[in-house]
Amino acid sequence: MADKTLPETIAHQMRREILRGKLAPGDSIKERDNAAEMGVSRTPMREAIRILAKEGLVILRPSRSPIVANPSLQEICDNIEVLATLELKSAELACERATDAEIEGIREIQEYMEKVYDDLDAVDVFEIDMRFHVAIAQASHNPSMAEAHNAYLSRLWRARFLSAARKRSRERVLNQHRAIVEGLVARDPARVAREIGAHLEHLSINVRHRFEEDALALTEART
Repeated sequence: MADKTLPETIAHQMRREILRGKLAPGDSIKERDNAAEMGVSRTPMREAIRILAKEGLVILRPSRSPIVANPSLQEICDNIEVLATLELKSAELACERATDAEIEGIREIQEYMEKVYDDLDAVDVFEIDMRFHVAIAQASHNPSMAEAHNAYLSRLWRARFLSAARKRSRERVLNQHRAIVEGLVARDPARVAREIGAHLEHLSINVRHRFEEDALALTEART
């Protein structure tokens, strides 16, 4: 965190609060109250909120407090389709263009995640998981694609976390990451695409199930 600005540090903390549900979808974000709670002034808090708004995690409203975004299932599924396209193409280009050092760096993230998976909480593990996917996109050596990937990854931050938290299958996740790295080392785009495709398929399934469960819970609460 030492290389982050104060607004970026605040945004990181708020992002984690959104993942943990402390800031729930639809919740109003009181700039003054949140700044006081974190012991910072309102200016960096305002800038942090703008960062989260740019990522799609927060919705800005004229003359009103911003709120935590609450995208529909259709919006999330549309974003997943775009993210899947970006991740698959990034992986294909990474097989072709990544340096050996970059692939080794991706392997190190995978091995670190495997080492600490059982010792960290879900948010910490999730952030390591996302670093893995960001590193692959950056290894495509296509800055525009990496930037687009990061934008859609940010929009799906909470959806991906809820998917991972819903079915935190240790063996499946670690095996898929290991297979993705092996495919990158072998410069085998077909294998990498197959594993990333399976990885993202579980995301779509889990997100749909989560929405179905939430809808059922709301219906039961009203009866």
